Amino acid sequence: MSDYAQMDLNPRGGGVKSESPLVRARINVVLAASAREAGVVVREKPFLGHLVLRGNAQDEGFRAGVERVLGLALPLALGAVARDESRGVSLQWMSPDEWLIVVPAGLEFEAEAALRRELSGHYAVMNVTGGQTVLELTGPRVRELLMKCTPYDVHPRAFPVGKGVSSVFAKSSAVIRRVDEERWELVIRRSFADYLYSWILDAAEEFGVFVAPAEVARPASRGAERELAAEAR
Repeated sequence: MSDYAQMDLNPRGGGVKSESPLVRARINVVLAASAREAGVVVREKPFLGHLVLRGNAQDEGFRAGVERVLGLALPLALGAVARDESRGVSLQWMSPDEWLIVVPAGLEFEAEAALRRELSGHYAVMNVTGGQTVLELTGPRVRELLMKCTPYDVHPRAFPVGKGVSSVFAKSSAVIRRVDEERWELVIRRSFADYLYSWILDAAEEFGVFVAPAEVARPASRGAERELAAEAR
């Protein structure tokens, strides 16, 4: 007789729940009938332009060049997000020498070219559009949802409107941004997108969750495209 210790990894009885490795992708969530009835509304904002900018924040020329291209002053403090809602442009502090730029769909090429034209010296700008997406969370129960997902303090005293941080989210990570009182954004990596989306739907089910159609944010006017194109030339 063998002394080998054998274990049943898929028991049929005893109240033990077995889960497939793809259980998160096949999650069965009861959705609210409408956004009005939901405590949390989830909407993807796909195809936005994402750029990572690095440079010396103490360099006045670097700061001025960024502001000429984006129309936003370079944030210089932890958690600061500069945003122009009318043009769909945001600029977020990520570390002392790194910022995340988000622009409307289709403007990332022009934005990168314009930055390369205006900036000089030691800097780097990388187009990471294909590697990230944005989830918008709205509704009266979003903060409670976030409390289940991240150890970061999302109370208004610690997380006011206009703040953004990179933090642990679920068992992965996300950039969390508070746009207004009941509207938040998550910037998530492509490789974790399916997992985090399923996690959010599962965590939000108790509050009533509604999935809104994806929103592709285009420039508010062709003027924004022309401005960036002019800087790029």
